[in-house]
Amino acid sequence: MKALPVPLPDITFVLGGAASGKSSFAESLCFQSSKPKTYIATAQAFDDEMRDKIETHRVQRGENWLTVEAPLDLVAALSKRAADEIVLLDCATLWLSNVLLADQDLDAAMTALMEALTACPAQIVVVSNEVGSGIVPDNALARKFRNAQGRLNQQLAAQAGLVVQVIVGLPQVLKGTLP
Repeated sequence: MKALPVPLPDITFVLGGAASGKSSFAESLCFQSSKPKTYIATAQAFDDEMRDKIETHRVQRGENWLTVEAPLDLVAALSKRAADEIVLLDCATLWLSNVLLADQDLDAAMTALMEALTACPAQIVVVSNEVGSGIVPDNALARKFRNAQGRLNQQLAAQAGLVVQVIVGLPQVLKGTLP
């Protein structure tokens, strides 16, 4: 693939609802780059459905990606990236869920992630779910997650040079300019 005519910013943030096409769009941004590609995976395969979804994404990306499994420690995964790479972090939502369920300090983890993103020399495309458009969850854990995800998404959007929301497979630029 040839390089982008206008490079992506240091951090690109792609968000959307479940099955909106956000991951495919984020991958397409990375495919346009001539840089070596690294996929930081936060999903954990606890059942056959998730194993199938992970495999589908792996096949869709192809073989020319380095895959780094980081369900919890994104700071370490990002610290090992190089300036000549483009990184797809997919996804912040599953990472946050993992942190919450591991009973870690959410605010400290989010602060550490934001610092790691700033310090990372690679170009990064971060994928996340938009969770604020639905109904108010009926239980405390779900409300805690929704609120934390909303805060994280706002922090990611503030730090990113390009923010794109994907709705029914269509990218809508919220901040910045697509290359």
